[in-house]
Amino acid sequence: MKHRGRGIASMWYPVGFTGYSNPSGAVVKLNEDGSAVVLTGTVETGQGSLGALSQIAAEALGIAPNDIHIVSGDTDTCPMDTGAIASRTTYITGNAVRLAAEMARDTLFQVASGMLGVKPDQLEAKDRKIQVKGFPSRAAALADVCTRAYNGVGTPPIGSATWDPPMVPMDAEGQGKPFGTYVYATQIAEVDVDDETGEVEVLRITASHDCGTAVNPMLVEGQIDGGVYMGLGFGLYEEILFDKTGKQVNCNLTNYILPTSLDMPEIDEDIVENFDETGPFGAKAVGEPSLVPTAAAVTNAIYDAVGVRITSLPATSEKVLKALKAKRAAEQKQIPA
Repeated sequence: MKHRGRGIASMWYPVGFTGYSNPSGAVVKLNEDGSAVVLTGTVETGQGSLGALSQIAAEALGIAPNDIHIVSGDTDTCPMDTGAIASRTTYITGNAVRLAAEMARDTLFQVASGMLGVKPDQLEAKDRKIQVKGFPSRAAALADVCTRAYNGVGTPPIGSATWDPPMVPMDAEGQGKPFGTYVYATQIAEVDVDDETGEVEVLRITASHDCGTAVNPMLVEGQIDGGVYMGLGFGLYEEILFDKTGKQVNCNLTNYILPTSLDMPEIDEDIVENFDETGPFGAKAVGEPSLVPTAAAVTNAIYDAVGVRITSLPATSEKVLKALKAKRAAEQKQIPA
């Protein structure tokens, strides 16, 4: 017989490295046609980071993401980046890109101030134009300003910047501020558990995540979906097994079990907008944190369904059935003679 249960789990997760510097650098160059080149040492591993960095640069420059060309991962030509790890790229590298783009933009403001007859601090970059704040009709095309910067004024609009998250190293008593910011999440799992076989079917995951300002909501939802997938693998399927000599016995995908698309439940992604003053346009992170609550939510749901706690992952059918048999045996002993 199948029993349905629901479980909830919450988490907090730090962004970046623990208590020591992990900076990123960026260079932004505007071309005469108003397009831009961004140089960054970070790498794209499928998480969409280069798309997010393009959006950050475009927002700062007042152009479209398609106007951005990113050169990444080439250590001969790109500035230093600590790495696409610790869920740090959007937050830390994004800040470096934002600062570099703003430096290049400020050069354009200096040039455009002469063209428009106003002070640089009265200008803004928007819709591929440099325009007077509050008077958008008084504007110059960004490409025209770039051309003048190169050929008229002689100050090419190039910006470079580095950014390291604000932190205080831990002292001998464990006091300090080891991370620049944190993200938070809660996930709810709904499962069916078969009390005759121990089989667990995850029907639905509701995942509510605070990632600051979502630079690209579609990418954030994709990261959450991917994290839930990995969390399900951790919670229900994946286990490294060794023989008596210490040799791994399930070292390929025929016996190291991963969830498939057929094992994926319905996922409801809920992005909690929470502007972070230290992040690029309020953004923080969503990568690794998206998998943290999943296994705990699923095992809590198993308990809600059939009343057994699984404390050794993965919660395989064998473990669930063994726990159920132990529970029944304990209940039978309590029956008075």
